[in-house]
Amino acid sequence: MSIGTMYQSGDWKGEKHVPVIHAPESAKKGEEIEVKVLVGEQIPHPNTLEHYIAWIKVYFKADEGKFPVEIATISFAAHGESEILTNPFGVVRFKVPASGSIIAASYCNIHGLWENSAAIAVTE
Repeated sequence: MSIGTMYQSGDWKGEKHVPVIHAPESAKKGEEIEVKVLVGEQIPHPNTLEHYIAWIKVYFKADEGKFPVEIATISFAAHGESEILTNPFGVVRFKVPASGSIIAASYCNIHGLWENSAAIAVTE
């Protein structure tokens, strides 16, 4: 079995586990962009001690690239400690080298792996 077959996707407006990506649709080559990722924008994820998002990962894959590059891992490690319940939200910035896709993956401790992607066009 391949781990790729374990990732689930869907319409983030109708599914509370799909990571939502807020990123520009275009940028200039080498320009720093800001990417916001979160889970549960339209339908909030429960975020209880029993049911929570443990992490979100952000990748970039250039259209001409061989494989995606991991940009960030946002871990919600303190979830439940001292009655702290975390919201799965993060912001990352990076210089975009070429046109490609921003990919976000998240992990729910009950419902497993989820993914989403957003294209970005890069001009000279």
